[in-house]
Amino acid sequence: MPAHLADPDHNRSFTRGLFLGELREDLLHPFPAPEGEELESLTAILDSFRAFAKEKIDTAKQDHDGKFPDDVRAGMAELGLMGLNIPEAYGGFGASAIVTNRVFGEIGATDPALAVYFGAHESIGCKGINLFGTEDQKQRWLTKCATGERIAAFCLTEAGSGSDAQAMRTNAVLSADSTHYVLNGQKIWISNAGYAGVFTVFAKVPTVIDGKPKERVTAFIVDAHAAGVSLGKIEQKMGIKASDTRSVSFDNVRVPIEDRLGDVGHGFKIALEVLNSGRLGLAAASTRGAQHILEIALAYAKQREQFGRSIGSFEMIQRKFASLAVDVYASDAAWMVTAGMVDRGGIDFSLETAACKVFASELVFRATNEALQIAGGIGYSKEFPYEQAMRDARINLIFEGTNEIQRALIALSGLQQPGEQLKAIGQAFKKPLQSIGAIGSFLGGEVKKRLSKQEFAQIHPIFAAEAAMIAENVHDLSLAVERALFRHGKDIIERQFDQERMANAAIDIFMASATLVRATWAINKAGSPEKAEADVDHAKLFVPAAARRARRAVRAMDRNQDARLKGIAERALASGVLTVRVPTDG
Repeated sequence: MPAHLADPDHNRSFTRGLFLGELREDLLHPFPAPEGEELESLTAILDSFRAFAKEKIDTAKQDHDGKFPDDVRAGMAELGLMGLNIPEAYGGFGASAIVTNRVFGEIGATDPALAVYFGAHESIGCKGINLFGTEDQKQRWLTKCATGERIAAFCLTEAGSGSDAQAMRTNAVLSADSTHYVLNGQKIWISNAGYAGVFTVFAKVPTVIDGKPKERVTAFIVDAHAAGVSLGKIEQKMGIKASDTRSVSFDNVRVPIEDRLGDVGHGFKIALEVLNSGRLGLAAASTRGAQHILEIALAYAKQREQFGRSIGSFEMIQRKFASLAVDVYASDAAWMVTAGMVDRGGIDFSLETAACKVFASELVFRATNEALQIAGGIGYSKEFPYEQAMRDARINLIFEGTNEIQRALIALSGLQQPGEQLKAIGQAFKKPLQSIGAIGSFLGGEVKKRLSKQEFAQIHPIFAAEAAMIAENVHDLSLAVERALFRHGKDIIERQFDQERMANAAIDIFMASATLVRATWAINKAGSPEKAEADVDHAKLFVPAAARRARRAVRAMDRNQDARLKGIAERALASGVLTVRVPTDG
């Protein structure tokens, strides 16, 4: 099995480094703007999709009908989009992460449900085969996925196991003659289930480890038309209604042994790696979707008049547009920087995709809410696009790991290396004479960490103050992480108030750093800050705001009211009554 990229021992990570007080700026550069033939190809793909969408895609009708017309799905395949990031050797376009995610963003801005269809197929459905499949598996399955002959779906979630994949009950038992597995179980909330020709399915396989029977999560490629595969009814959802979402049941399904994906026990790692890819596409689609609905609101604000002037001239409305514009700018910067990491290879980008997903999904929901508010009463009407946009946006905070889970992932993964360092030094103090060198090195490092902090070296001088703010955030975060580990030890796993704060600080630091890299690139390309005034304005607004949020999050790790928060929540959970009764209720 290929080395798992979320591996800090072999692949460097920008966000993991923040927890150590390291500013790994080299991982952010160069800003990965497409150029030359790649830019020409991307432009051609976008132009073709836009022309197709103008003629064929009626997002309001698809939302009303709860399905895509056949010619929309056929058109996506004819455009080559279903094989966009599948290697050319297997009939695909072989697009880079930058190109793939920019196209994902365009589809998301056009129709979020269609983006789900595209992403469920390409970002997660057949991604496992692309990353971990054998040559035989790729030839047999990817070639059909690339043409759209086989639509792919990803089967992980169960009724009793969402983000906790280890709790799954679906199982696969090897036959007596070792020629196939017998698969049983049920998966729920499966996007593309009704269209699918192939599933990537995760199941527990009985095995023996050190003489003891165990069950290990393993991945399988399953023919969606195999005997024993059945589908539940189409789910009636709040939004993304045209996407086909169902349960999928497996009743004694025979899966040839050659369709096991990876080794027994490697399923969880495969799922994580696949979801890393999916989160990046989700971030790009959410970001472009936010920009799209805001530009509709922008046009309305320019022509809607109240008190003898357009509502866009009022500063409360202008604040909404400006604050969301800088967030869109930062979110685009972050997913592009992360896509650049993917394309360069050898970089652990798992926490960056989580950060992008959290920020962008919350951005698009906030953007749709503000766009609806700007539209006023008509925003609440189905005759206009705002209410559908808001319904469609809401799922993004849940998709591919809830934002709460993503924050826990960022914090606990980031804590791994600092925790190991402190554990090692704790062991050294138990044998001080034998470990004098290690103790001296640790103490010297502690003094250095407290007296100095790393700085950005490649950011344009016009952003010196902003870069210093973020460097200060990195320094403060690492010290707060160390204090938390000393204070709580292994119990930090249960301290989710602090995990959330660490994650929020790390997300803002990454977003701000990506913004500085993007704005620096824009200045260098334009020739001067004056010629890149819009970029400068966006960065000058976003970075200080992000720095302030990060600073507050770090400070709250030491000064907070967590005990009261916990007390109120636990009283409510125990009683079933949210809060103190009002006097009128007796």
